[in-house]
Parts: sequence; structure tokens; C-alpha cells
Amino acid sequence: MSESKPKLRSAQWFGTADKNGFMYRSWMKNQGIPDHEFDGRPIIGICNTWSELTPCNAHFRKLAEHAKRGIYEAGGFPVEFPVFSNGESNLRPTAMLTRNLAAMDVEEAIRGNPIDAVVLLTGCDKTTPALLMGAASCDVPAIVVTGGPMLNGKLDGKNIGSGTAVWQLHESLKAGEIDLHHFLSAEAGMSRSAGTCNTMGTASTMACMAEALGTSLPHNAAIPAVDARRYVLAHMSGIRIVEMALEGLTLSKILTRAAFENAIRANAAIGGSTNAVIHLKAIAGRIGVPLELEDWARIGRDTPTLVDLMPSGRFLMEEFYYAGGLPAVLRRLGEANLLPHPDALTVNGKTLWSNVKDAPITNNEVIRTLGNPLIDDGGIRVLRGNLAPRGAVLKPSAASPELLKHRGRAVVFENLEHYKERIVDEALEVDATSVLVMKNCGPKGYPGMAEVGNMGLPPKLLRQGVKDMVRISDARMSGTAYGTVVLHVAPEAAAGGPLAAVQDGDWIELDCEAGTLHLDIDEAELTRRMAAYEPPRSHGEGGGYQRLYVNHVLQADEGCDLDFLVGCRGAAVPRHSH
Repeated sequence: MSESKPKLRSAQWFGTADKNGFMYRSWMKNQGIPDHEFDGRPIIGICNTWSELTPCNAHFRKLAEHAKRGIYEAGGFPVEFPVFSNGESNLRPTAMLTRNLAAMDVEEAIRGNPIDAVVLLTGCDKTTPALLMGAASCDVPAIVVTGGPMLNGKLDGKNIGSGTAVWQLHESLKAGEIDLHHFLSAEAGMSRSAGTCNTMGTASTMACMAEALGTSLPHNAAIPAVDARRYVLAHMSGIRIVEMALEGLTLSKILTRAAFENAIRANAAIGGSTNAVIHLKAIAGRIGVPLELEDWARIGRDTPTLVDLMPSGRFLMEEFYYAGGLPAVLRRLGEANLLPHPDALTVNGKTLWSNVKDAPITNNEVIRTLGNPLIDDGGIRVLRGNLAPRGAVLKPSAASPELLKHRGRAVVFENLEHYKERIVDEALEVDATSVLVMKNCGPKGYPGMAEVGNMGLPPKLLRQGVKDMVRISDARMSGTAYGTVVLHVAPEAAAGGPLAAVQDGDWIELDCEAGTLHLDIDEAELTRRMAAYEPPRSHGEGGGYQRLYVNHVLQADEGCDLDFLVGCRGAAVPRHSH
């Protein structure tokens, strides 16, 4: 006797012989769909963030077609649908402003439609967390298929990293080391194929996080976008998601506390972006897993950075894939008993360790051994003190070791525009020991917490050969950026955080080893300044989505989700539409 099929959500649309079933099937049939496709097979959504305005994801139509082949092969029926594509490269004022909007789009599209499981096509920075957040709030079977990184960038016969090269070349231009022609000549060579940034920026970091969390098949993070194996992975993911729908393998069975602890450890080992701190917190909040800044300090601390990739190291994502990709890194961690939960479940139904224990490692320069790490302790540093009562973060693998303990006088910028106006002033009172401080660039203040925290250095200091300075803000920075940059100061200035009280000439002390960030004024003076502080005009006063965002966004330490979106609301089938 054949096994009975499980009860699927889509059956409540297509599985009845009444007026409603007639209507749902009839309208779908105008696309040329035959009767037998409505026989109770799993309906698999393909959540596509394709957009020509999101160049990282511009090849996703082809990726979706390969996922469909796998779904058909496994006996499912694919339905592709678009969701808001918030690309980092073009979207102003920042793609982070619309991460939560995209997550809302995903959540409501899944819950309101006849979808039993979903393939999440992700690529550019915020699309990965947005799609995982939305799917987690529904808790359906879901699998991540990433678009993959670009090929190595090229300039003057040498490799250059996307994003990272912009910061490097622009500083060289300001220092007078290159001319404008040389600067602009890098444009085409930096981005010479489809895909996301080829450095360990936020896109690659979040692809690695998705894999470390267990939400994608092995090697999903690193296969180059134009490599045929990327399309094979999409095909195999299509096969697997049909099986997951029939097994009832939902996200809550994968996105466990153990999975998030594995991801935090993996982030330290790859030299991942600070943006992962915010995004993992938001994803965890949607699935109901407690995750705090202290977890980053506890789990990430004393983890060596093994991956020698820009912006922290020398190589790019192509070499990372050829060297073994994330499975190789996880194998190294596991063999050293540094993988917190090797038995964590993944989307292929196997444990994380069973997926990686025999992973090939072909290049010990790109993926270093534990005896020869890029840095000994690469975990994201969590800082606290009277300047950041609820925390701030710093990425040690991208910082200058000599600046990780530093005391200097503040040079203050009230916002990004004030910074741009003031930093080029040759009369600016600043030297290499100064601490650059920028306010009002957080979730509410910008709004959206733009990637402006890696402030470029004053041109007059660049000409003197200064390469790095301590920088502090309530902003984020691109994962492709580098430097001794303190980010995500919480509460932000616009929300009444002590950052708002900093003045030119104040002494600031940073001690990464101790985890402290201190404004050297007495408590009475800090209280007096904060009492006199007048917050800037809210960017949400004009209405629309920005008003909704500013009124409801949580602070950086809470993941910057909207307060009313936190939590898992499930995927109970809504009432009929007719």
C-alpha cells in the first residue's frame, strides 16, 4: 500500500471541489497549467529578489529556472514570485532602511498564498536576512540559495576586491598617491561579472551565516555566481525543498539556539562583517531564539580568524571556494573542538558535522591552519561603557592592533554632511591620535543606520602617511571596509544616547581587550550635557514608510527590527478571499 501524502497548506486552495477550489484552480490555469498539477503535490514558492536595480541579483532569473528544474524533478510544482529587492549599491538612503519592509513582503507573500515550502533566492547584503526573517516569521520549510560572489576584480594585472578597492583607492586619491584617471579606471575591473562583492563583505558573510545556520546546502556560500556549479546547487536545492515540504522540516527545527552559536563561531573564523551581529539578532528574534551581544563576546572570543580574505587579508571569494569554502572552515573548527554544536540539524536532513567532516581543504594560505591563523582572536569585540551603555562593536581582524587600546581627543561631526564639510578643512584641529566621532547616523537618526561609520581620514593626515585612526559612530560600515572602527553605538545619539553629548576635545578611551569604551568626563557633566541636548528633526516627520520605521525601529543591540514584527506568527491558512 502506498504511503498517504501529508496534509499540505496548498490543499486548502486547490484540493476542494467547491466554489473556492474552482476559483483558485481556474485562475491559475490561465497560465497553461494542466489539471494534474493540482493533484496534491507540494507547491513550492521561489521567492525571487531579482532586480536590475540590484546588480548583485540581476542573474537570478536563470538561477530560478534551475531551481524549478529540481522542483519538477522531485515531483513538486514551482511558483515564482517577486519580493522587494533592497540592493545595497543603489538604494538611498540605505538598504538597511528597507530590510524590514522586504521581510514584511516575504512574510505576507508566503502566508497569504498556496505555498507549502519556499526557496529563498538571496544575494546582496540585506536580501539574505530579509528573506530569512520573513520566512522565519511563518516557520515553513525553507532553503536558501545564494547568487554567489563575483569573479576576482582586476586592476593593473592584480586582483582587487569589490568594495574594499573603493575605500583603498579613494584614500590614495585623497593622499595624492594616484590621479583621478587611475581611480576611475578601476570601475569596470572591480565589478566584472554577475554576483555579489567578492570580498568577505556583508553579502558573503551572510551567505556563510546562512550555511553555518544550516539553512542552505553545503558550499552555497562561496561558489562563484558564473560557475556552472552554482546552477547545479540551485537545481539540487529545488529537489531538496520538495522533500522538506513532505517531511515537514520547518525553519524552527533548524534555526535553533545551537545553530546561532555555530554561526557566531563561524563568523569569527571567516573574519565576517559586523553587520552579522544585527542581522542574526533580527533573524533569531523572528524565530523566538534568545540572542544577545554577550553571546558574541562569549562564543566568538578566542576564536582564530582562519580565512585570509579581503578586507582583513589577501585573497578573494574565488580562492575561498577553490580552497574548500565554508565546509573546510567548519571542518577545521570541528577538528579542534571549536564547533559549539556539531550535531545541529541542517536542511539536507544531516548534521552540520556530517556535512563537513570530510570536506577537502586544498589551500592552507587561503584557509589557514589553527597553528597559523590570520589573527589569534578574531571574534567581534563587544564594547560597553558610559559612551555605549547598551553596547558597540568592533571587528579586530580589520583593525590596526596598535589602536585596539587607545586614548585620544574627540573630533566631532554632528552628522554625515557635517563630516563631509569639515574633514577636508586644512585648518581642522586633528592629528593621528585623535578619535573621529560621528553622530546621528543610527537607525532613527539617519534613518536606517547607513554604512558610513568607516569615515575616510582627513586628507592632510593621509598626505602625512597616516593609514588608520580610531573612529566611533552609531552607524554601520560595509563588510568590505576596514580600520579601527567602533560601530553600532547604542543607544544612538538620536535616541538620546550618550554619544550625543560628545564634544570636540573630549578624551575618549578604547580598550578592546577589556571591552570598554569610555568618555572621560564626570557623571555630573554628562548629565548636564544630556539635559541640554536637543534631538535633531526626525526624518520620519514627512510620513510614509520612513515615519513607520522611525517610530518603531529597535536599536542596534536589538537587531533593528520593527518592534511589532518580532516573533513567529506561523503560517496558518487565512480566511477565504471570496
